[in-house]
Amino acid sequence: MEILIVGVFALVAIAIATAVSPRVGVAAPLILVALGFGASLLPGVPTVEIDPEVILAGVLPPLLFAAGASIPATDFRREFRSISGLSILLTILSTAVLGVFFHWVIDDLSWAWSFALGAIVSPSDPVATSIIKRLGVSPRMVSLLEGESLLNDACALVLLRGAVAAAAAAVTVWDIALEFILAMTVAVIIGVVIGRLNLWVSNRIKDTTANTVFTLAVPFIASVPAEMVGASGLVAAVVCGLVTGNGAAKALSPQVRLSDQQTWHAIELILEGVVYLIVGLEIVGVIQEVEEQHEGIGFAVALALVTIVLVLLLRAAFITPLLAAQARRARRAERLRPHLDDIRTRLADPDTQTEAIRQVGRAAGGITGRRILRGDVPHEHVDRHLTRAQADAGYLVRAPLGPREGAVMVWAGMRGVVTVAAAQTLPTDTPDRALLVLIAYLVAVGSLVIQGGTVRWVVAWLKPSRGASPEEAARERAELDEHLDQAVADAGGADALGSRVAVIEVQRDALIDARRLGIFSSALLSDTLERLDSEQIRLEM
Repeated sequence: MEILIVGVFALVAIAIATAVSPRVGVAAPLILVALGFGASLLPGVPTVEIDPEVILAGVLPPLLFAAGASIPATDFRREFRSISGLSILLTILSTAVLGVFFHWVIDDLSWAWSFALGAIVSPSDPVATSIIKRLGVSPRMVSLLEGESLLNDACALVLLRGAVAAAAAAVTVWDIALEFILAMTVAVIIGVVIGRLNLWVSNRIKDTTANTVFTLAVPFIASVPAEMVGASGLVAAVVCGLVTGNGAAKALSPQVRLSDQQTWHAIELILEGVVYLIVGLEIVGVIQEVEEQHEGIGFAVALALVTIVLVLLLRAAFITPLLAAQARRARRAERLRPHLDDIRTRLADPDTQTEAIRQVGRAAGGITGRRILRGDVPHEHVDRHLTRAQADAGYLVRAPLGPREGAVMVWAGMRGVVTVAAAQTLPTDTPDRALLVLIAYLVAVGSLVIQGGTVRWVVAWLKPSRGASPEEAARERAELDEHLDQAVADAGGADALGSRVAVIEVQRDALIDARRLGIFSSALLSDTLERLDSEQIRLEM
Protein backbone atom coordinates (compact mmCIF):
# COMPACT_ATOMS: atom_id res chain seq x y z
CA MET A 1 0.00 0.00 0.00
CA GLU A 2 2.88 2.40 0.80
CA ILE A 3 4.36 1.91 -2.66
CA LEU A 4 0.94 2.60 -4.20
CA ILE A 5 0.58 5.82 -2.19
CA VAL A 6 4.07 6.98 -3.19
CA GLY A 7 3.30 6.20 -6.84
CA VAL A 8 0.05 8.16 -6.78
CA PHE A 9 1.79 11.07 -5.05
CA ALA A 10 4.50 11.06 -7.73
CA LEU A 11 2.04 11.11 -10.63
CA VAL A 12 -0.04 13.91 -9.07
CA ALA A 13 3.11 15.93 -8.27
CA ILE A 14 4.43 15.55 -11.82
CA ALA A 15 1.12 16.65 -13.32
CA ILE A 16 0.83 19.67 -10.99
CA ALA A 17 4.45 20.74 -11.50
CA THR A 18 4.11 20.55 -15.28
CA ALA A 19 0.87 22.54 -15.26
CA VAL A 20 2.07 25.17 -12.77
CA SER A 21 5.56 25.68 -14.21
CA PRO A 22 4.60 28.07 -17.07
CA ARG A 23 2.42 30.14 -14.75
CA VAL A 24 5.02 30.72 -12.03
CA GLY A 25 8.03 30.92 -14.35
CA VAL A 26 9.93 28.16 -12.53
CA ALA A 27 11.12 25.06 -14.37
CA ALA A 28 9.15 21.92 -13.54
CA PRO A 29 12.29 19.94 -12.48
CA LEU A 30 13.02 22.54 -9.78
CA ILE A 31 9.45 22.37 -8.50
CA LEU A 32 9.70 18.58 -8.30
CA VAL A 33 13.02 18.69 -6.42
CA ALA A 34 11.42 21.09 -3.92
CA LEU A 35 8.35 18.85 -3.57
CA GLY A 36 10.51 15.80 -2.99
CA PHE A 37 12.62 17.64 -0.44
CA GLY A 38 9.52 18.94 1.35
CA ALA A 39 7.91 15.49 1.40
CA SER A 40 11.05 13.97 2.93
CA LEU A 41 10.78 16.40 5.87
CA LEU A 42 7.24 15.33 6.76
CA PRO A 43 6.83 13.20 9.90
CA GLY A 44 6.63 9.49 9.19
CA VAL A 45 8.23 9.69 5.75
CA PRO A 46 11.13 7.21 5.75
CA THR A 47 14.57 7.95 4.35
CA VAL A 48 14.55 7.11 0.66
CA GLU A 49 17.42 5.20 -0.92
CA ILE A 50 16.96 4.20 -4.55
CA ASP A 51 19.24 1.60 -6.07
CA PRO A 52 21.26 3.55 -8.68
CA GLU A 53 20.82 0.66 -11.12
CA VAL A 54 17.12 1.55 -11.19
CA ILE A 55 18.04 4.91 -12.69
CA LEU A 56 21.04 3.85 -14.79
CA ALA A 57 19.48 0.70 -16.23
CA GLY A 58 15.75 1.35 -15.87
CA VAL A 59 15.16 5.09 -16.31
CA LEU A 60 17.95 6.54 -18.46
CA PRO A 61 17.80 4.11 -21.45
CA PRO A 62 14.18 4.97 -22.38
CA LEU A 63 14.77 8.67 -21.72
CA LEU A 64 17.87 8.76 -23.93
CA PHE A 65 16.20 6.60 -26.57
CA ALA A 66 13.29 9.04 -26.78
CA ALA A 67 15.64 12.04 -26.89
CA GLY A 68 17.75 10.41 -29.59
CA ALA A 69 14.65 9.63 -31.66
CA SER A 70 13.61 13.29 -31.54
CA ILE A 71 16.95 14.76 -32.70
CA PRO A 72 16.95 15.48 -36.44
CA ALA A 73 19.58 13.24 -38.02
CA THR A 74 20.65 15.97 -40.45
CA ASP A 75 21.35 18.45 -37.65
CA PHE A 76 23.23 15.76 -35.70
CA ARG A 77 25.39 15.05 -38.77
CA ARG A 78 26.13 18.72 -39.35
CA GLU A 79 27.12 19.30 -35.71
CA PHE A 80 28.84 15.97 -35.11
CA ARG A 81 32.32 17.45 -34.62
CA SER A 82 31.11 20.00 -32.10
CA ILE A 83 28.92 17.46 -30.31
CA SER A 84 31.85 15.02 -30.12
CA GLY A 85 34.07 17.72 -28.69
CA LEU A 86 31.55 18.75 -26.06
CA SER A 87 30.53 15.25 -25.07
CA ILE A 88 33.93 13.52 -25.11
CA LEU A 89 36.83 15.99 -25.00
CA LEU A 90 35.17 18.39 -22.55
CA THR A 91 34.11 15.50 -20.30
CA ILE A 92 37.66 14.10 -20.25
CA LEU A 93 39.11 17.57 -19.60
CA SER A 94 36.63 18.24 -16.79
CA THR A 95 37.31 14.85 -15.20
CA ALA A 96 41.07 15.49 -15.21
CA VAL A 97 40.97 19.06 -13.87
CA LEU A 98 38.32 18.34 -11.24
CA GLY A 99 40.19 15.20 -10.20
CA VAL A 100 43.30 17.26 -9.49
CA PHE A 101 41.19 19.78 -7.56
CA PHE A 102 39.47 17.15 -5.40
CA HIS A 103 42.80 15.44 -4.65
CA TRP A 104 44.16 18.79 -3.49
CA VAL A 105 41.28 19.87 -1.23
CA ILE A 106 40.06 16.57 0.28
CA ASP A 107 42.51 15.10 2.78
CA ASP A 108 43.83 11.61 2.05
CA LEU A 109 41.62 11.13 -1.04
CA SER A 110 43.60 9.03 -3.51
CA TRP A 111 44.05 10.00 -7.14
CA ALA A 112 41.75 7.22 -8.32
CA TRP A 113 38.83 8.32 -6.14
CA SER A 114 39.52 11.98 -6.96
CA PHE A 115 39.16 11.26 -10.67
CA ALA A 116 36.10 9.13 -9.93
CA LEU A 117 34.39 12.12 -8.31
CA GLY A 118 35.58 14.29 -11.20
CA ALA A 119 33.92 11.93 -13.67
CA ILE A 120 30.70 11.93 -11.63
CA VAL A 121 30.23 15.72 -11.74
CA SER A 122 31.53 16.24 -15.29
CA PRO A 123 28.56 15.44 -17.58
CA SER A 124 25.75 17.85 -18.29
CA ASP A 125 22.38 16.26 -17.87
CA PRO A 126 20.04 15.14 -20.69
CA VAL A 127 16.97 15.80 -18.55
CA ALA A 128 18.14 19.20 -17.30
CA THR A 129 18.73 20.28 -20.91
CA SER A 130 14.96 20.16 -21.40
CA ILE A 131 14.79 23.38 -19.36
CA ILE A 132 16.68 25.36 -22.00
CA LYS A 133 14.79 23.67 -24.82
CA ARG A 134 11.49 25.16 -23.63
CA LEU A 135 12.81 28.75 -23.74
CA GLY A 136 12.63 29.07 -27.52
CA VAL A 137 16.34 29.49 -28.26
CA SER A 138 17.67 28.72 -31.73
CA PRO A 139 17.23 25.12 -32.93
CA ARG A 140 20.95 24.89 -33.66
CA MET A 141 21.83 25.62 -30.04
CA VAL A 142 19.29 23.06 -28.87
CA SER A 143 20.76 20.42 -31.20
CA LEU A 144 24.25 21.02 -29.79
CA LEU A 145 23.11 20.87 -26.16
CA GLU A 146 20.95 17.80 -26.70
CA GLY A 147 23.63 15.98 -28.64
CA GLU A 148 26.21 16.77 -25.95
CA SER A 149 24.02 15.64 -23.06
CA LEU A 150 23.06 12.42 -24.84
CA LEU A 151 26.64 11.21 -25.20
CA ASN A 152 28.66 12.78 -22.39
CA ASP A 153 26.94 10.81 -19.65
CA ALA A 154 28.12 7.54 -21.22
CA CYS A 155 31.63 8.97 -21.53
CA ALA A 156 31.62 9.99 -17.87
CA LEU A 157 30.34 6.60 -16.71
CA VAL A 158 33.06 4.78 -18.64
CA LEU A 159 35.67 7.08 -17.05
CA LEU A 160 34.11 6.43 -13.64
CA ARG A 161 34.30 2.68 -14.24
CA GLY A 162 37.98 3.01 -15.11
CA ALA A 163 38.73 5.14 -12.04
CA VAL A 164 37.02 2.64 -9.70
CA ALA A 165 39.00 -0.18 -11.34
CA ALA A 166 42.21 1.81 -10.85
CA ALA A 167 41.41 2.19 -7.15
CA ALA A 168 41.12 -1.57 -6.77
CA ALA A 169 44.01 -2.70 -8.98
CA ALA A 170 46.85 -1.47 -11.14
CA VAL A 171 45.25 -0.04 -14.27
CA THR A 172 47.08 2.15 -16.78
CA VAL A 173 45.73 5.11 -18.70
CA TRP A 174 46.02 3.01 -21.86
CA ASP A 175 43.81 0.32 -20.31
CA ILE A 176 41.14 2.90 -19.57
CA ALA A 177 41.48 4.42 -23.06
CA LEU A 178 41.14 1.01 -24.70
CA GLU A 179 38.08 0.18 -22.59
CA PHE A 180 36.56 3.53 -23.50
CA ILE A 181 37.06 3.03 -27.25
CA LEU A 182 35.72 -0.52 -27.16
CA ALA A 183 32.73 0.43 -24.99
CA MET A 184 31.70 3.22 -27.33
CA THR A 185 32.37 1.32 -30.57
CA VAL A 186 30.51 -1.84 -29.57
CA ALA A 187 27.62 0.24 -28.22
CA VAL A 188 27.27 2.11 -31.52
CA ILE A 189 27.22 -1.16 -33.48
CA ILE A 190 24.58 -2.66 -31.17
CA GLY A 191 22.50 0.51 -31.31
CA VAL A 192 22.50 0.58 -35.12
CA VAL A 193 21.59 -3.12 -35.38
CA ILE A 194 18.75 -2.91 -32.83
CA GLY A 195 17.47 0.35 -34.34
CA ARG A 196 17.17 -1.21 -37.79
CA LEU A 197 15.67 -4.38 -36.30
CA ASN A 198 13.12 -2.24 -34.48
CA LEU A 199 12.04 -0.59 -37.74
CA TRP A 200 11.82 -3.97 -39.50
CA VAL A 201 9.70 -5.55 -36.75
CA SER A 202 7.51 -2.49 -36.19
CA ASN A 203 6.77 -2.33 -39.90
CA ARG A 204 5.31 -5.84 -39.68
CA ILE A 205 3.20 -5.37 -36.56
CA LYS A 206 -0.01 -3.92 -37.95
CA ASP A 207 -1.83 -3.55 -34.63
CA THR A 208 -0.99 -0.06 -33.32
CA THR A 209 -1.39 -0.96 -29.63
CA ALA A 210 0.80 -4.06 -29.96
CA ASN A 211 3.40 -2.00 -31.78
CA THR A 212 3.45 0.55 -28.97
CA VAL A 213 3.97 -2.20 -26.39
CA PHE A 214 6.88 -3.59 -28.43
CA THR A 215 8.42 -0.12 -28.75
CA LEU A 216 8.56 0.24 -24.97
CA ALA A 217 10.98 -2.69 -24.82
CA VAL A 218 13.31 -1.43 -27.57
CA PRO A 219 15.57 0.81 -25.41
CA PHE A 220 16.27 -2.14 -23.12
CA ILE A 221 16.77 -4.53 -26.04
CA ALA A 222 19.60 -2.18 -27.05
CA SER A 223 21.04 -1.31 -23.62
CA VAL A 224 20.99 -4.69 -21.84
CA PRO A 225 23.10 -6.64 -24.40
CA ALA A 226 25.54 -3.74 -24.58
CA GLU A 227 26.04 -3.78 -20.81
CA MET A 228 26.40 -7.58 -20.83
CA VAL A 229 29.40 -7.35 -23.18
CA GLY A 230 30.99 -4.44 -21.29
CA ALA A 231 29.86 -1.67 -23.65
CA SER A 232 27.81 1.42 -22.81
CA GLY A 233 24.12 0.61 -22.67
CA LEU A 234 23.27 4.31 -22.70
CA VAL A 235 25.14 4.95 -25.95
CA ALA A 236 23.44 1.90 -27.47
CA ALA A 237 20.03 3.33 -26.48
CA VAL A 238 20.90 6.76 -27.92
CA VAL A 239 22.10 5.34 -31.25
CA CYS A 240 19.07 3.05 -31.43
CA GLY A 241 16.87 6.11 -30.93
CA LEU A 242 18.69 8.05 -33.66
CA VAL A 243 18.27 5.19 -36.15
CA THR A 244 14.62 4.73 -35.20
CA GLY A 245 13.78 8.43 -35.39
CA ASN A 246 15.50 8.86 -38.74
CA GLY A 247 13.86 5.83 -40.34
CA ALA A 248 10.38 5.93 -38.83
CA ALA A 249 8.84 8.23 -41.44
CA LYS A 250 9.77 5.81 -44.22
CA ALA A 251 9.22 2.49 -42.45
CA LEU A 252 6.19 3.05 -40.20
CA SER A 253 2.60 4.05 -40.84
CA PRO A 254 1.26 7.45 -39.68
CA GLN A 255 -0.93 5.72 -37.09
CA VAL A 256 2.05 3.94 -35.52
CA ARG A 257 4.20 7.06 -35.52
CA LEU A 258 1.47 9.18 -33.92
CA SER A 259 0.80 6.52 -31.27
CA ASP A 260 4.52 6.15 -30.49
CA GLN A 261 4.97 9.91 -30.30
CA GLN A 262 2.14 10.39 -27.82
CA THR A 263 3.24 7.40 -25.74
CA TRP A 264 6.84 8.52 -25.51
CA HIS A 265 5.87 12.09 -24.60
CA ALA A 266 3.95 10.71 -21.61
CA ILE A 267 6.78 8.35 -20.66
CA GLU A 268 9.36 11.14 -20.84
CA LEU A 269 7.23 13.36 -18.64
CA ILE A 270 6.75 10.64 -16.01
CA LEU A 271 10.38 9.43 -15.96
CA GLU A 272 11.82 12.95 -15.84
CA GLY A 273 9.49 13.83 -12.99
CA VAL A 274 10.28 10.68 -11.03
CA VAL A 275 14.00 11.34 -11.32
CA TYR A 276 13.76 14.82 -9.83
CA LEU A 277 11.41 13.71 -7.08
CA ILE A 278 13.99 11.05 -6.16
CA VAL A 279 16.73 13.71 -5.97
CA GLY A 280 14.63 15.75 -3.54
CA LEU A 281 13.67 12.72 -1.44
CA GLU A 282 17.18 11.29 -1.16
CA ILE A 283 19.17 14.38 -0.29
CA VAL A 284 17.93 14.61 3.33
CA GLY A 285 19.21 11.11 4.16
CA VAL A 286 22.63 11.84 2.63
CA ILE A 287 22.91 15.10 4.58
CA GLN A 288 22.14 13.30 7.85
CA GLU A 289 24.81 10.69 7.14
CA VAL A 290 27.47 13.32 6.41
CA GLU A 291 26.54 15.30 9.52
CA GLU A 292 27.08 12.20 11.63
CA GLN A 293 30.42 11.28 10.03
CA HIS A 294 31.94 14.70 9.34
CA GLU A 295 30.40 16.96 12.00
CA GLY A 296 28.46 19.16 9.60
CA ILE A 297 27.99 19.77 5.91
CA GLY A 298 29.63 23.18 5.57
CA PHE A 299 32.73 21.77 3.88
CA ALA A 300 30.63 19.80 1.36
CA VAL A 301 28.48 22.85 0.55
CA ALA A 302 31.52 25.08 0.01
CA LEU A 303 33.24 22.43 -2.11
CA ALA A 304 30.11 21.94 -4.22
CA LEU A 305 29.83 25.68 -4.90
CA VAL A 306 33.48 25.91 -5.93
CA THR A 307 32.98 22.85 -8.14
CA ILE A 308 30.05 24.50 -9.93
CA VAL A 309 32.20 27.59 -10.58
CA LEU A 310 35.08 25.43 -11.86
CA VAL A 311 32.74 23.49 -14.15
CA LEU A 312 31.41 26.75 -15.62
CA LEU A 313 34.94 28.11 -16.13
CA LEU A 314 36.08 24.91 -17.84
CA ARG A 315 32.98 24.95 -20.02
CA ALA A 316 33.55 28.57 -20.99
CA ALA A 317 37.22 27.86 -21.76
CA PHE A 318 36.20 25.01 -24.06
CA ILE A 319 33.22 26.65 -25.77
CA THR A 320 35.11 29.88 -26.61
CA PRO A 321 37.50 28.24 -29.13
CA LEU A 322 34.65 26.00 -30.28
CA LEU A 323 32.65 29.08 -31.25
CA ALA A 324 35.72 30.51 -33.00
CA ALA A 325 35.95 27.31 -35.04
CA GLN A 326 32.24 27.56 -35.84
CA ALA A 327 32.72 31.14 -36.99
CA ARG A 328 35.53 30.03 -39.31
CA ARG A 329 33.25 27.32 -40.71
CA ALA A 330 30.55 29.94 -41.36
CA ARG A 331 33.01 32.28 -43.12
CA ARG A 332 34.34 29.41 -45.21
CA ALA A 333 30.78 28.41 -46.10
CA GLU A 334 30.00 31.99 -47.14
CA ARG A 335 33.02 32.03 -49.45
CA LEU A 336 32.14 28.59 -50.77
CA ARG A 337 28.53 29.30 -51.75
CA PRO A 338 29.29 31.24 -55.00
CA HIS A 339 31.74 28.48 -55.97
CA LEU A 340 29.08 25.80 -55.41
CA ASP A 341 26.57 27.82 -57.45
CA ASP A 342 29.12 28.03 -60.26
CA ILE A 343 29.70 24.26 -60.14
CA ARG A 344 25.95 23.67 -60.40
CA THR A 345 25.76 25.90 -63.47
CA ARG A 346 28.60 24.00 -65.14
CA LEU A 347 27.16 20.65 -64.08
CA ALA A 348 24.07 21.43 -66.13
CA ASP A 349 26.18 22.22 -69.23
CA PRO A 350 27.31 19.10 -71.18
CA ASP A 351 30.49 20.91 -72.28
CA THR A 352 31.66 21.61 -68.71
CA GLN A 353 29.95 18.74 -66.90
CA THR A 354 33.02 16.48 -66.64
CA GLU A 355 35.16 19.14 -64.96
CA ALA A 356 32.30 20.06 -62.63
CA ILE A 357 31.99 16.43 -61.51
CA ARG A 358 35.73 16.37 -60.78
CA GLN A 359 35.36 19.50 -58.66
CA VAL A 360 32.52 17.92 -56.69
CA GLY A 361 34.69 14.85 -56.10
CA ARG A 362 37.66 16.90 -54.92
CA ALA A 363 35.43 18.94 -52.62
CA ALA A 364 33.73 15.84 -51.19
CA GLY A 365 36.96 14.06 -50.26
CA GLY A 366 37.05 10.69 -48.53
CA ILE A 367 35.57 7.54 -50.01
CA THR A 368 32.67 9.39 -51.65
CA GLY A 369 35.01 11.85 -53.32
CA ARG A 370 37.23 9.07 -54.70
CA ARG A 371 34.18 7.23 -56.08
CA ILE A 372 33.00 10.42 -57.81
CA LEU A 373 36.44 11.03 -59.31
CA ARG A 374 36.56 7.46 -60.62
CA GLY A 375 33.16 7.89 -62.24
CA ASP A 376 31.53 5.22 -60.06
CA VAL A 377 28.73 7.55 -58.97
CA PRO A 378 25.76 8.25 -61.28
CA HIS A 379 25.23 11.83 -62.40
CA GLU A 380 22.04 12.25 -60.35
CA HIS A 381 23.91 11.21 -57.20
CA VAL A 382 26.60 13.77 -57.92
CA ASP A 383 23.86 16.37 -58.25
CA ARG A 384 22.36 15.30 -54.91
CA HIS A 385 25.76 15.48 -53.22
CA LEU A 386 26.20 19.01 -54.54
CA THR A 387 22.69 19.94 -53.33
CA ARG A 388 23.51 18.70 -49.84
CA ALA A 389 26.79 20.64 -49.82
CA GLN A 390 24.90 23.81 -50.78
CA ALA A 391 22.30 23.17 -48.07
CA ASP A 392 25.00 22.59 -45.43
CA ALA A 393 26.75 25.84 -46.40
CA GLY A 394 23.46 27.73 -46.20
CA TYR A 395 22.74 26.24 -42.77
CA LEU A 396 26.06 27.47 -41.37
CA VAL A 397 25.53 30.95 -42.78
CA ARG A 398 21.89 31.31 -41.67
CA ALA A 399 22.36 30.05 -38.10
CA PRO A 400 25.64 31.48 -36.76
CA LEU A 401 26.69 30.98 -33.14
CA GLY A 402 28.12 34.10 -31.54
CA PRO A 403 29.15 35.20 -28.03
CA ARG A 404 25.54 35.53 -26.85
CA GLU A 405 24.71 31.98 -27.89
CA GLY A 406 27.99 30.76 -26.40
CA ALA A 407 27.23 32.38 -23.04
CA VAL A 408 23.82 30.70 -22.93
CA MET A 409 25.41 27.35 -23.83
CA VAL A 410 27.85 27.75 -20.94
CA TRP A 411 25.09 28.56 -18.45
CA ALA A 412 22.85 25.79 -19.80
CA GLY A 413 25.36 23.05 -18.92
CA MET A 414 23.52 21.93 -15.80
CA ARG A 415 24.24 18.77 -13.83
CA GLY A 416 21.42 16.47 -12.80
CA VAL A 417 20.25 12.89 -12.70
CA VAL A 418 23.35 11.29 -14.25
CA THR A 419 25.53 12.86 -11.57
CA VAL A 420 23.14 11.67 -8.84
CA ALA A 421 22.93 8.13 -10.20
CA ALA A 422 26.66 7.86 -10.85
CA ALA A 423 27.46 8.96 -7.29
CA GLN A 424 25.29 6.16 -5.91
CA THR A 425 27.27 3.55 -7.89
CA LEU A 426 30.39 4.21 -5.80
CA PRO A 427 31.31 0.99 -3.92
CA THR A 428 30.30 0.84 -0.27
CA ASP A 429 33.98 0.67 0.81
CA THR A 430 34.85 3.95 -0.96
CA PRO A 431 36.76 6.24 1.44
CA ASP A 432 34.48 9.04 2.70
CA ARG A 433 31.72 7.73 0.46
CA ALA A 434 28.93 9.73 2.14
CA LEU A 435 30.91 12.95 1.68
CA LEU A 436 31.59 12.25 -1.99
CA VAL A 437 27.94 11.37 -2.63
CA LEU A 438 26.75 14.53 -0.87
CA ILE A 439 29.15 16.70 -2.89
CA ALA A 440 27.77 15.17 -6.09
CA TYR A 441 24.17 15.70 -4.92
CA LEU A 442 24.85 19.30 -3.96
CA VAL A 443 26.54 19.98 -7.31
CA ALA A 444 23.54 18.52 -9.14
CA VAL A 445 20.88 20.28 -7.08
CA GLY A 446 22.89 23.51 -6.80
CA SER A 447 23.42 23.54 -10.56
CA LEU A 448 19.70 23.05 -11.16
CA VAL A 449 18.77 25.78 -8.68
CA ILE A 450 21.44 28.33 -9.62
CA GLN A 451 21.63 27.78 -13.37
CA GLY A 452 18.20 26.27 -13.99
CA GLY A 453 16.50 28.84 -11.81
CA THR A 454 18.10 31.80 -13.59
CA VAL A 455 18.53 30.58 -17.17
CA ARG A 456 15.23 32.21 -18.19
CA TRP A 457 16.56 35.59 -17.04
CA VAL A 458 19.95 34.92 -18.67
CA VAL A 459 18.26 34.23 -22.00
CA ALA A 460 16.10 37.36 -21.64
CA TRP A 461 19.19 39.45 -20.80
CA LEU A 462 21.55 38.10 -23.47
CA LYS A 463 18.89 37.86 -26.20
CA PRO A 464 20.51 35.02 -28.19
CA SER A 465 19.27 34.05 -31.62
CA ARG A 466 15.80 32.52 -31.62
CA GLY A 467 16.20 31.00 -35.08
CA ALA A 468 14.39 32.16 -38.19
CA SER A 469 12.31 35.35 -38.05
CA PRO A 470 8.57 35.12 -38.79
CA GLU A 471 9.19 36.52 -42.27
CA GLU A 472 11.97 34.00 -42.96
CA ALA A 473 9.85 31.15 -41.62
CA ALA A 474 6.91 32.17 -43.84
CA ARG A 475 9.18 32.39 -46.89
CA GLU A 476 10.66 28.96 -46.19
CA ARG A 477 7.21 27.44 -45.74
CA ALA A 478 6.13 28.87 -49.08
CA GLU A 479 9.23 27.35 -50.71
CA LEU A 480 8.46 23.97 -49.13
CA ASP A 481 4.84 24.10 -50.34
CA GLU A 482 6.13 24.81 -53.83
CA HIS A 483 8.58 21.90 -53.51
CA LEU A 484 5.76 19.54 -52.53
CA ASP A 485 3.54 20.78 -55.37
CA GLN A 486 6.39 20.14 -57.80
CA ALA A 487 6.80 16.59 -56.44
CA VAL A 488 3.11 15.92 -57.10
CA ALA A 489 3.42 17.38 -60.60
CA ASP A 490 6.46 15.20 -61.34
CA ALA A 491 4.41 12.17 -60.26
CA GLY A 492 1.76 12.98 -62.89
CA GLY A 493 -0.44 15.38 -60.93
CA ALA A 494 -3.19 14.89 -58.36
CA ASP A 495 -5.68 13.62 -60.95
CA ALA A 496 -3.31 10.90 -62.15
CA LEU A 497 -2.52 9.81 -58.58
CA GLY A 498 -6.22 9.23 -58.02
CA SER A 499 -6.70 10.04 -54.34
CA ARG A 500 -5.65 12.49 -51.67
CA VAL A 501 -3.91 9.68 -49.74
CA ALA A 502 -1.75 8.93 -52.79
CA VAL A 503 -0.88 12.62 -53.04
CA ILE A 504 0.08 12.65 -49.34
CA GLU A 505 2.35 9.63 -49.85
CA VAL A 506 4.15 11.37 -52.72
CA GLN A 507 4.55 14.50 -50.61
CA ARG A 508 5.83 12.46 -47.66
CA ASP A 509 8.48 10.84 -49.87
CA ALA A 510 9.49 14.32 -51.03
CA LEU A 511 9.78 15.46 -47.39
CA ILE A 512 11.95 12.48 -46.47
CA ASP A 513 14.20 13.15 -49.46
CA ALA A 514 14.42 16.84 -48.53
CA ARG A 515 15.41 15.84 -45.00
CA ARG A 516 18.24 13.66 -46.32
CA LEU A 517 19.52 16.58 -48.37
CA GLY A 518 18.93 19.13 -45.61
CA ILE A 519 17.38 21.70 -47.96
CA PHE A 520 14.79 22.88 -45.41
CA SER A 521 14.93 23.37 -41.65
CA SER A 522 14.36 20.26 -39.56
CA ALA A 523 11.61 21.92 -37.52
CA LEU A 524 9.62 22.84 -40.63
CA LEU A 525 10.02 19.37 -42.12
CA SER A 526 8.87 17.73 -38.88
CA ASP A 527 5.83 20.02 -38.56
CA THR A 528 4.83 19.40 -42.19
CA LEU A 529 5.26 15.65 -41.80
CA GLU A 530 3.05 15.65 -38.70
CA ARG A 531 0.41 17.65 -40.60
CA LEU A 532 0.42 15.15 -43.47
CA ASP A 533 0.22 12.24 -41.04
CA SER A 534 -2.77 13.76 -39.24
CA GLU A 535 -4.55 14.37 -42.53
CA GLN A 536 -3.93 10.82 -43.73
CA ILE A 537 -5.17 9.34 -40.45
CA ARG A 538 -8.35 11.44 -40.74
CA LEU A 539 -8.93 10.32 -44.34
CA GLU A 540 -8.40 6.65 -43.49
CA MET A 541 -10.70 6.57 -40.46
